[in-house]
Order: sequence, then structure tokens, then C-alpha cells
Amino acid sequence: MSAQEAKNKKSFINPRRSSLIAAIFLMATSAIGPGFITQTATFTATMGAAFAFGILASIVIDYFVQQNIWRVVTLTRMCAAELANTALPGSGYLLAVLVIFGGLVFNIGNIAGAGLGLNALLGLDPKWGGLLSALLAIYIFSSRRAGVAIDRMMIVLGLIMIGLTLYVAIVSQPPLGEALRQSVLPDEINFATITTIVGGTVGGYISYAGAHRLLDKGAVGPDHIHEVSSAATKGILVVGVMRYILFLAIFGVVASGASIDLSAHNANPASQAFQYAAGEFGLRIFGFILWAAAITSVIGAAYTSVSFMTVFRPTLTERQRSIATVVFIAVSLVIYLLMGTAPAALLVFAGGFNGLVLPVGMSLFLYVGWRRADLMPGYHYPRWLLWSGLVICLLTWYMGAMSVSAIFNFLKVV
Repeated sequence: MSAQEAKNKKSFINPRRSSLIAAIFLMATSAIGPGFITQTATFTATMGAAFAFGILASIVIDYFVQQNIWRVVTLTRMCAAELANTALPGSGYLLAVLVIFGGLVFNIGNIAGAGLGLNALLGLDPKWGGLLSALLAIYIFSSRRAGVAIDRMMIVLGLIMIGLTLYVAIVSQPPLGEALRQSVLPDEINFATITTIVGGTVGGYISYAGAHRLLDKGAVGPDHIHEVSSAATKGILVVGVMRYILFLAIFGVVASGASIDLSAHNANPASQAFQYAAGEFGLRIFGFILWAAAITSVIGAAYTSVSFMTVFRPTLTERQRSIATVVFIAVSLVIYLLMGTAPAALLVFAGGFNGLVLPVGMSLFLYVGWRRADLMPGYHYPRWLLWSGLVICLLTWYMGAMSVSAIFNFLKVV
């Protein structure tokens, strides 16, 4: 191989590797948003060690959902809604409406989370914190180098979040043996909490965030399937590690006998846990973690939700998509500023709602895997992945049916 050929190969591989890493962290930081952090704190405070089972269940469900969705999207070279329409005419419009609405609900919660984060970090009023964070996200998307900025921001903030949460988990000294035992043998199983935590980590738009990023970057077709599958697995591992670390950090506080107040309108259960574990410094750490999780999730939710709008207007240019993303964030901000719902309650409900959306998209993608091999020429879809995906899909339908009223109760709607 000549020096020039080696240079060309390296220049091709590096952007591709960068695309995969960016997709991993876009999915991971979307999954580890303020909703997940608040949900984990709320459910750990009410269920204790038994919630470890919900964490493990969410990771297992995550794996099969992401493996199937990332695989099908990149093999067919179509965004999720377009693919659904091709496989089952009209279904793509339904999926797009559900994902966009779920993304809007989640983004309102993300902005609320950003406000709570800056409140813990700097003492700002949550409404002002949400406003400033949303304006920052809009600025990032208005930048000419938005794509590069998003990729780098996701990676850097994702690593910082993991490092800081690990520090608090060590300080809180959780009972590891009890947490591990109840991961597989829980004293209590609550379908509403599992559906909510699954929805907060892989439901709605989150399922498609990394896959659509790979599609935009051109990592598609059978030639890339090994890398896509590996990236999905690594993303799930990153999310899984972060979930357990966060759970252990809060469980250590709960197990010590500390009381976490969930009743106040502006209650911030996770910030209370971090403050108990590491004092004022812990509160500031939490503020940064929640803000970082929120700002990356605002970007992830807006980016992915807008990618579904192309099914209604396929000629949408890159600039028009950026404008639509800015408008999406602005609308989320206005609704947040006008709403009277407590931020923590909104974040928990957002996860539950997206958990109800998850089985709809999963069903469509499994149909493509089983019945539309013509859309994935040159690739034999692994049957073990389809069968396991089918079991998970049926489980999410069952959990959703069992927990729908409890999920709306989180918002005090019914």
C-alpha cells in the first residue's frame, strides 16, 4: 500500500470512527437525561433496593430494542418513519406523530431538568435556568459548525457525567450485596416504574437518536453492520454503567436512613441525595450533572424529533431542519414557562409516556425484520435477534397496558 493510499484510508476511517462514537454518545446522553436521573431518585426513594431489578430489566430491554432498530435503519438506509411507511403504508405517519409528540413532552421535561440543574449549581430560579439553557441549545444549532459542536459536546459532557456520578457513588457507600441480590430477586416488582424507566432511557425518540445520527453520517448498508452492532452494544454498556452508578449513589443515601422529600412542588429528589452524600460540594456536582444531562438531551430530543418531520416533507433541506430544530426547542421552552406542573413530576411522566410509545415502533421494526427482507438486500437477519426482540416487544406491550393509568397519575392527570 502506497503512502497516499494509507493516508486516504486513514482519512476515511477516522471520520467513520468519529461518527460511531458520536452516535454512541448521542444515544447514551439522550438515555441518561434529567428524566432518568429524576426517575431513578424518585423510585429508589420509594422502592429502595428493589428498584435495582427495574434498572437491570431496562438494560436488557434496551439491548434488544437498540440492536434491532439500529440494524434495520442502517441496513435499509431509511429514517424510521420513511421505513415504516414503506413497509406498512401510513404507519410511518403514526410513528412520526407519536415520536414528535413524545419528544416534545420529553423536551419540556429536559428544559425543566436544565432549570433544576442550574438551580442546584448556581441557585438560579428553575424558570430562568430553563430559559438560559434553551437559548444555549438554540445558539448551538444556529452555529455553522453545529454538527461538530454537537458531537464533541455529547462526548465531553457524557464522560464528565459518568466520572462525577462515580465519585458520589463511592462516597455514599451503598450496600452492594443487597443491590446485586435484588437486581435478580427483587422484593417488589412494579410495572409502572419499569415502563417509566424504560421509556426514559429507550422509549420514544431515544430509540432512534443514534440510528438516525449514523444514517446522517453515511454509516449504512451490510458493509457497516458489524460496526453498527458494536456501536449499539457499546452505547448500551455506557448507559447501563451510568444507570447502575447513579442508582448506587442514591441507594447509598436511602440505605443510610436519610429522608428524601418528594412532596414539595419544586422537590428535586436527586439533588437531595447528592447533597446528603457529599454536602454542598455534592449539591454542586449534581447541579452540573443534571444540567449536562439536560442540555445534551434537549439537543438529542430536538434533533431526533425533527428528523421524523421529513416523512411529511421529504424535500426538507439541512438548513430547514436546523430552523425546525430551533423552533422545536423554542416551543418546548414556551410551554415549560407557561406550565404549572412540578418539574420532577413532568420528568417522571415524560419517561412513562415514551414507554407507552416504545412498543408501537418496536412492532413496526420487527415486522420489517420478519417480513420485508427485500428492504435489506444482501443481509440475512439473525433469527435469534428477531425472536428475542419479539419477546421484548410483547413484554413492553403488556407492561404498558398494565401501567398506563399509573403513568398518567405521575402527572396528576387522572
